Amino acid sequence: AGGVGGGRPFSIRAPNEKIEMYSPAFYAACTAGGIASCGLTHMAVTPLDLVKCNMQIDPAKYKSITSGFGVLLKEQGARGFFRGWVPTLLGYSAQGACKFGFYEFFKKTYSDMAGPENAVKYKTLIYLAGSASAEVIADIALCPFEAVKVRVQTQPGFARGLSDGLPKFIKAEGAAGLYKGIVPLWGRQIPYTMMKFASFETIVELIYKHAVPVPKAECSKSSQLGISFAGGYIAGVFCAIVSHPADNLVSFLNNAKGATVGDAVKKIGMLGLFTRGLPLRIVMIGTLTGAQWGIYDAFKVMVGL
Repeated sequence: AGGVGGGRPFSIRAPNEKIEMYSPAFYAACTAGGIASCGLTHMAVTPLDLVKCNMQIDPAKYKSITSGFGVLLKEQGARGFFRGWVPTLLGYSAQGACKFGFYEFFKKTYSDMAGPENAVKYKTLIYLAGSASAEVIADIALCPFEAVKVRVQTQPGFARGLSDGLPKFIKAEGAAGLYKGIVPLWGRQIPYTMMKFASFETIVELIYKHAVPVPKAECSKSSQLGISFAGGYIAGVFCAIVSHPADNLVSFLNNAKGATVGDAVKKIGMLGLFTRGLPLRIVMIGTLTGAQWGIYDAFKVMVGL
């Protein structure tokens, strides 16, 4: 691919030896790609996530995106925008490893169970089932980190980060309290991931079919990665919308000690569950998902998949 502004050309080179599909090395590569794509991207958007969580918890104080950034800057300074970055990085790295690794595993398993004909005929259902199965496991890995992250980000003075926040959280609510938000987390992440994988695969297929003048095999690697980012961004917008009510529940439950789903619905309201913090989350999740697919596919090219 040509360099930007007349600079030196750049490319992502694949090794000479290809990784065999569905081998242990294949699943290991997908797992490593998931760590790189999810952990790094979620950490990078920590400031957006911080404002979004506070808009969900205290909309009277954090009235809009711009005022939310202003309030945080005034009260906590520029360093405050990355509060909670360690549990974010570790939690979403663990989630990404399970999400992408197990997605490829379940997709292959369900395709084999369906048989060659049905695997093609019902491929979208297989994408949905594979991604849902993978996310159940991924959220078990994510949930404790998410609980601490939300508490650190929405209760100033609670803790500086994971190292002091985790023991403080366990002391206050017990180890089981780390999984208090697991059901809302599944409610947020499973629809999100189903939409992320199924819509991405479909959107990319449509882009190659209707918007790209040459077959995928004839496109340069940089073009293919650009299409991955575009398809991922569009998929991310849909992901944000379908998973947003549960995201509000996760933020509420992990912020308030002893709170229930009923308390959240009563305080936020049904309309608030669907709309509070949604514009910012669309921007955040669209960017995240596009970047994740771009990084994941670039990693797969790099290792020879």
